[in-house]
Amino acid sequence: MIQGGQTISANSDTGFTPDVRQKLTERLGFDPVQMRQKYAEERDKRLRPEAAQQFARMEERIEAFADDPHVKSGSARPALSDEVDVVVVGGGMTGLLAAVRLREAGVERIRVIEAGADFGGTWYWNDYPGIRCDVESYIYMPLLEELGYTPSERYATGPEILQHCKAIAKKFDLYEDACFHTHVSAMRWDQQLARWIVQTNRDDAIRAQFVVLAIGGLHRGRLPQVEGIEEFEGRVFHTSRWDYEYTGGDAYGALERLADKRVGLVGTGATGVQVVPHLGEWAKELYVFQRTPASVDVRANRPTDDAWAAALPPGWQRERMENFNLLTSGYPVEGDLVADGWTENFSRVLFGARADKFADLDLSPAQLAEVADFEKMAEIRDRVKTIVKDPETAQSLMPYFRQFCKRPCFHDEYLETFNRPNVHLVDTMGRGVERLTRHGAVANGQEYELDCLVFATGFETTVRAPRYTGQGGFEVYGREGVKLSDKWADGARSLHGQHVNGFPNLLIMSPIQSTYAANWHYVVEGQAAHVAYVIGEARARGARVLEAKESAEQDWISRVIANSAVQREFLEACTPGYLNGEGKLSDTVIVDGAYGGSNVLYFDELARWRAEGRLEGLQLQRDGGS
Repeated sequence: MIQGGQTISANSDTGFTPDVRQKLTERLGFDPVQMRQKYAEERDKRLRPEAAQQFARMEERIEAFADDPHVKSGSARPALSDEVDVVVVGGGMTGLLAAVRLREAGVERIRVIEAGADFGGTWYWNDYPGIRCDVESYIYMPLLEELGYTPSERYATGPEILQHCKAIAKKFDLYEDACFHTHVSAMRWDQQLARWIVQTNRDDAIRAQFVVLAIGGLHRGRLPQVEGIEEFEGRVFHTSRWDYEYTGGDAYGALERLADKRVGLVGTGATGVQVVPHLGEWAKELYVFQRTPASVDVRANRPTDDAWAAALPPGWQRERMENFNLLTSGYPVEGDLVADGWTENFSRVLFGARADKFADLDLSPAQLAEVADFEKMAEIRDRVKTIVKDPETAQSLMPYFRQFCKRPCFHDEYLETFNRPNVHLVDTMGRGVERLTRHGAVANGQEYELDCLVFATGFETTVRAPRYTGQGGFEVYGREGVKLSDKWADGARSLHGQHVNGFPNLLIMSPIQSTYAANWHYVVEGQAAHVAYVIGEARARGARVLEAKESAEQDWISRVIANSAVQREFLEACTPGYLNGEGKLSDTVIVDGAYGGSNVLYFDELARWRAEGRLEGLQLQRDGGS
């Protein structure tokens, strides 16, 4: 995986001479070649021929899974048939930041359309017990200086982040024209009007010169294709639609209604890691069904020091965000302002920090990265052994994969929870739950009787380009009625990941053909600034229509593919997950992936593009014609 000028390699250039292999074995405490083989064996256990198709959208299995648990129905209002300058689809952080930057660019008529009953997106839908950000709040929560706010803890809770989202919307006057509890049902480009007609489930037909798709990826959960899910007679829900009516308590815990309940949890990723301690504390019995163990490091949360916060100079948040992003993108910087598990891990794997013991071995950068990764993951496994008392359970909780094959987790109560006598780890050896019965779940051929089953099985981040708008539950019809899903049937085609030929005045904010970051809101900030610039320039130049040229799309796709070579090698060797198409890394998955290189290179390219001022690759028209 490419991170800036540094490379995390899988197997290339990592052949060790017998002498070096022997010395590494002595210093690591295990044979690196055998460990490489162990990683491959663990990966192969989890490979499934259906790959990403092993999951379904929540409403495709049971429609009620996708219902809003906060508000059962939206308040009545008349249907809208007015016109605005920009419709932003999505009221999460992505949509909020797009709207904020557009407001700052002088756009007055902005309408945010949001399926939830308020702003927040991920933080509206996900309010499961234990929810927190896993990147420190001071860089994760945007616009802190603009709002004069400092998070109460280093890793803020979901409710605090949700309130911050609402505060952003209030400060920038985004509530007045917002449409909540409203689902876009279709978007159609009207060639004659040179406007988008945005239709909704409220019978709205809103005209907009521009539409920004800020659908997000962590609001709509996914479910495994498990036989019998409709027959299970107990209570069942996804973590993104937590049922507090059944469990009691709130996002801080106190799930007192589970005291006499046998609860099953499917999924041990980032969400499962946060939920398990609360379920383990309150349930009569908890069964955790695990396919792949998580890599769980120290979180070390703490309250914000008021004196430290008061002494922060102007511009501190941007400086801190940039510092973190450079370190986690493979760029050496002077000083680590965040100094957390993320930056420590990247410093070790990319820059050989704490690798003095290997200095005499003349390792290549790729070899040093692999060895440093081996050493770090061994420490993660040692932490499991130290904390979890039962040796068999501890062994099952030990991860065997490269550090960045999956998103690392940080928690200080997850592993400890498996020492509770009422908590049982069901290691499915990569196979998952086999089926559900009327009374429980079957795994490894054994039935576990349950009163409640909770799915912590992730989100539709694996949904690729053909189904992108499916995340929002609607279709986009461009020129001559062409569907975006058809245009992207064989992979995304775009300029910068934001503009699509045949879909004028449409701007997309997503990871598809753009970029990723450990701190996703760093990416969102950059995308929002670019969206505001493009729309602002189009308006300033009197353009009714802007559209990507087909040649510009092809050029961008070529660069996406060219930049993916080393990343592809790394991901192919990884255990299955959302980063590698659940183990099936096809050409389409690559094309639908990120720009490649690093987000630093991506945003540098956009900055140069803006500085040139030519809007290269976009065609501007004054008459709205073809």
